[in-house]
Amino acid sequence: MTELDAVALGRDFFYHAVLLTTPALAISLIVGLAISVFQAVTNIQEQTLSFAPRILALAGLFVVTMPWLLQMSIYFTVQMFSRAAQIGH
Repeated sequence: MTELDAVALGRDFFYHAVLLTTPALAISLIVGLAISVFQAVTNIQEQTLSFAPRILALAGLFVVTMPWLLQMSIYFTVQMFSRAAQIGH
């Protein structure tokens, strides 16, 4: 394995990690921001109020995007195994 191969593997790993986590982070950010605005407008300063809607939003997101997440994960895993087989020769 050359340095270029190692850099390519690392780049692919980080690309797929960012690709797979971006939807969850975006939904969590949007829901958290909406709840913060709601709390500021209504003067409700309950700390636990933000957790339940975020969990429900993320659960809904995972139900909707699970096929895509699994497809991308399987694609990446197959790619890594095929590269490992090529390096092993």
